[in-house]
Amino acid sequence: MLKNGAMSHRIVERVIGRLLTDEEFRHEFLRGPKETLAALAEQGWDLTGVEVEALLHTDVSLWSMASARIDRRLRRSSLKSGEGGQEPR
Repeated sequence: MLKNGAMSHRIVERVIGRLLTDEEFRHEFLRGPKETLAALAEQGWDLTGVEVEALLHTDVSLWSMASARIDRRLRRSSLKSGEGGQEPR
């Protein structure tokens, strides 16, 4: 875990950005949030314990609902489900 709050917050922003714009990552997180965050930590995405807990306690429906409202040109869609190419309603 990082002691530098500014650097850690940038990582939180990157995780949230991926949850909102990367369909495959979002599905992975929804299937196994703890495992997904642990995998990110193994890749050097150092989050504080408080940040991990906050991400785990955020209502998971937020990520899909917010993603649907982002212009599809800003989202990375998965060919597995085809969700990302649809226009928000």
